[in-house]
Amino acid sequence: MPAKKSPSLISPTGVIKLMTHAMMGAALGLVFGLALVLLNPAVANLLNHGGYSAAVVFVTTLVTTFAIGATLTGLVFILAEDKEF
Repeated sequence: MPAKKSPSLISPTGVIKLMTHAMMGAALGLVFGLALVLLNPAVANLLNHGGYSAAVVFVTTLVTTFAIGATLTGLVFILAEDKEF
């Protein structure tokens, strides 16, 4: 009878995997924000007129949203990887 293995989320490797997914999401959020500003002049105009605080809120919102989404997706992938079918 094989020994039960502990879930990989609790281990340091699981935490590193989740952090990696979060960093990938943050990078994708930055790339998406840059593409949005470069391809849509209305967004660039809004950010120009909004000042520094508008740019910070824009970037923070995109990065946080993408990072949370990628982390939750990574969580699902890690949990699905633990199950043996």
